[in-house]
Amino acid sequence: MVHFSVIIPVYNRPQELDELLSCLQQQDFKDFEVIIIEDGSEISSKDIVKSYQSKLNLSYYVKENGGQGFARNYAFERANGNFFIILDSDALVEPDYLSEVNRGIIEGKLDLFGGPDKEHPSFSPIQKAISFSMTSVFTTGGIRGKAKNMGGQFHPRSFNMGISRKVWEATKGFKITRMGEDIEFSIRCISQGFTSGLLPKAFIYHKRRTSFSQFYKQLHFFGRARINISRFYPKELKWVHFLPLAYFLFFWNTIFLNIIDVNLGIYFSGILAFYWALLLIDGLLSTKNIQVACLGLIAANIQLLAYGKGFLEEGLKKITSKDPS
Repeated sequence: MVHFSVIIPVYNRPQELDELLSCLQQQDFKDFEVIIIEDGSEISSKDIVKSYQSKLNLSYYVKENGGQGFARNYAFERANGNFFIILDSDALVEPDYLSEVNRGIIEGKLDLFGGPDKEHPSFSPIQKAISFSMTSVFTTGGIRGKAKNMGGQFHPRSFNMGISRKVWEATKGFKITRMGEDIEFSIRCISQGFTSGLLPKAFIYHKRRTSFSQFYKQLHFFGRARINISRFYPKELKWVHFLPLAYFLFFWNTIFLNIIDVNLGIYFSGILAFYWALLLIDGLLSTKNIQVACLGLIAANIQLLAYGKGFLEEGLKKITSKDPS
């Protein structure tokens, strides 16, 4: 039995998988296997996997598309490790990543764990702007990648997440495959008494989306997913999750007021401009790059508007549904 099973679902991203496998090949911690689940891809990763067969302890499976959650379950059933590490295919890791994970779970006596994400110097300006937007105190409240989630234990996210074999045996993995499956899984693990912790040094470089249109679709989905999680755990819907909705309503109300009442519209526009100025200053301080900071302002608006719209749509669907859940 190996110590770690690194599990990577992949869907139409062979080039990203190539870069991640190259990182794993350079790990200074050697006691691990890699399990790749091709989740119904139209663009196969078979040739990429073949090029690493002699370099890594690697297993490759192809299944019908069922979403990342069930692809991970498929891998759990076939894994040989004491601990399972879940990575998205768009991740890059440093050579000491697994060593840091090993050190962290021993010191913290953890069964459920995760690490933060960062931007890589090679990322495009848009990727860096999206990374800023997803971590700024003026968008997410700066809670992403923090040790505790709104006063509770840390909820690992599936882009950089790990569980012990005991967790898998007790929970049987992901209950849903999309719409916030990783948050639902983290909450369920913690509710069963497993200890969760953040491993700050076990970070990944997360490529995220490469265009604003892709980012919009992703964040719209995230907004819907937050409501979906509340169907399972109503108490996990916190006040902070309503902030993007508040911004969404304030933004479009400002547009409307500028059409019907110029004076009132100017007042609301001033509030909006002040908020944008704070975002821009935060972007300049965080990225030290005026282009990335300006793109970060655009990314932040896309993030809040898309999330707020998805949150509202799914919330209305939940309220009007005949299903009480």
